[in-house]
Amino acid sequence: MEQMILDGVRQFMTRIPFNQLLGVRLESLEMDRVALKIPMRDELVGNFLHGILHGGVITSVLDVAGGCVALTGAFSRIEGEPTKEQMAAISKLGTIDLRVDFLRPGRGEWFVATATPLRTGNKVAVTRMEFHNDQGELLAVGTGTYLCG
Repeated sequence: MEQMILDGVRQFMTRIPFNQLLGVRLESLEMDRVALKIPMRDELVGNFLHGILHGGVITSVLDVAGGCVALTGAFSRIEGEPTKEQMAAISKLGTIDLRVDFLRPGRGEWFVATATPLRTGNKVAVTRMEFHNDQGELLAVGTGTYLCG
């Protein structure tokens, strides 16, 4: 059953047009952890003088990672329900609150965002996210709260 949940989350996340626009790739997905990878591209530069990644891109990718791990928790909570009810519940998934702390400029060839659940309840999930560059430097951290039921 766990594999069905992971496959459903993988399918859901890869079909979101904004994720495709950013170039987000699902690197790994487990029930309690997700890792996303994004390549540096000229279109994602926020400070053209220094060639660093836009803070809005960092925030968006952290939000996608947090939402993905919240979705995993939501799917596992409604496991066994009919598909129609599952889709109705999942369609309510949304960000309630997002906090991001930027620690270093967004320099790198590629970046990885990871997320883990802090708590998944019947209605709300809270997640913790990190954003690293290709050198392993921690560039930003975040906490997200998601409506999931």
